[in-house]
Amino acid sequence: MHSLIETEKPPFMTVHSVDLRTTGQFPTLLLDYLDQKPSLKEFYGTFPTVENAKEIISQRANFGQEKRQTLVRVLEEQYKGQPYFPNFSILLDEKTFTVTTGHQLNIFTGPLYVIYKIVTIIKLARKLKETYPEYNFVPVYWMASEDHDFAEIASFNLFGQTHRWEGEHKGAVGKLNPKELHSILKLLPDRPLLFAKAYLENETLADAVRCYMHELFGKEGLICIDADNADLKRHFLPVIKEELTTSVSAEIVTATTSKLSSLGYHTPLHAREINLFYLADNLRERIIKEDNLYKVINTDLIFTEEEIITLAEEHPEYFSPNVVLRPLYEEIILPNLAYIGGPSEVPYWMQLKGVFDHYKVTFPMLIPRNFAMYITDQQRQRAEKLKVSFEDLFLDEVSLRKKFVDTHSTNVLDLNAEKKSFYAVFETILNKATAIDRSMEGAVKAEETRIRHSFENLEKRLRKAEERNHESEIEQLLALKYKLFPGKSSQERYDNFLNFYLNDPAFISRLMDAFDPLDFRYNVLVEEQNI
Repeated sequence: MHSLIETEKPPFMTVHSVDLRTTGQFPTLLLDYLDQKPSLKEFYGTFPTVENAKEIISQRANFGQEKRQTLVRVLEEQYKGQPYFPNFSILLDEKTFTVTTGHQLNIFTGPLYVIYKIVTIIKLARKLKETYPEYNFVPVYWMASEDHDFAEIASFNLFGQTHRWEGEHKGAVGKLNPKELHSILKLLPDRPLLFAKAYLENETLADAVRCYMHELFGKEGLICIDADNADLKRHFLPVIKEELTTSVSAEIVTATTSKLSSLGYHTPLHAREINLFYLADNLRERIIKEDNLYKVINTDLIFTEEEIITLAEEHPEYFSPNVVLRPLYEEIILPNLAYIGGPSEVPYWMQLKGVFDHYKVTFPMLIPRNFAMYITDQQRQRAEKLKVSFEDLFLDEVSLRKKFVDTHSTNVLDLNAEKKSFYAVFETILNKATAIDRSMEGAVKAEETRIRHSFENLEKRLRKAEERNHESEIEQLLALKYKLFPGKSSQERYDNFLNFYLNDPAFISRLMDAFDPLDFRYNVLVEEQNI
């Protein structure tokens, strides 16, 4: 068996920073937010910088002691049995704050960027502690245990093979039995001990995820929280009751979305009239209101307003916020300063600023997670041999081919000089023809257009011929491109971290050394063994 505890730092690695805009992978709303475009100021609170953190610390200073006590009590219960039990009492201190990221409970951690999210919040907590030593900062992983989209968590890619959790599964994924993953464990190289322990020794997927995340990052201060809890949701009860009886969040989000659309931005979030699910064993279904009755779709459950309000007061755990209210729930129960999200998460949080204002809840600093592409020493050598930059590798295949041929060809591949001379001749011909008969203009221009197209076709053939001269190098280049962008996706969204960790036990340590949580550029992490 293979343990995932890291023992030593890597000898060599360099970090190359690439502007997010040059990668072609990010929505305009995120990019303009990071550029602090003035028209977007109303859609967020405090822009994330170390200096600005002082402002949001002061805003969160009034976080209630009762909520801190509930948080500590729930975490202590959830962490029972874990080794090197965290000292949660630090969260009772009014000078302790959290920085948070959230994600679904993907099996075996899912895509690589989930690990990047965790590393980002750990590094942010450290950076804040260095700047404000009188305060404490705790990195928190919000486990999306209430999510019910099983298909989104049920597979991962390892060494070119997709492993899938088969079967029909309903309800909140956090309650699923992880022992079903035994069949996948048997297929993995070295049968990683960390995951064998997590999945085979726990009764729920939420407990299993907490187990392996604690093993990987607990000593770095990470705390995992499962918010599917009655005591935590009791602090959220006023929002639950208002959501059931008014359409305030839907109205606010719709108005915000309209404003962003008028500015030319695509927005990922759509609010419903009621942004709550009914949550029970093997069940998480939308609550709708029809004819003054509350219905849980795909069930026979029906409530009057009085009945559903009473149910919420007695069992707030039956009510699960959707994506519109989940961020608000998070900020109500955590003394949080910052939320670290992906390229679609930050934009949808910006759609929610008005909801936070309505409930008078501090809007956290929105921080995109660290983005990265990891290049092995062998891949680095291949790129250097081909004389391509790391930025070039983000180009699409057609653009990459074109740039490579343009850079490496010793021949002139365009006919610009010839076209310029030819068009001058046609201008003379046109003048002569129209001097004789004005009706000749159309015929002359049509002939010119035909020959322009001929020039374009000839240029394409010249380029294709030159590509054939570099066919071997281009094949090597595209093989490198496909390796770094598997399945035509980015590496971080496709590969699992075991792709790197099993061959490099110091992989997470490398990330810890490389990432800067407030440097909003794409990290190209380059392994260099031969220095």
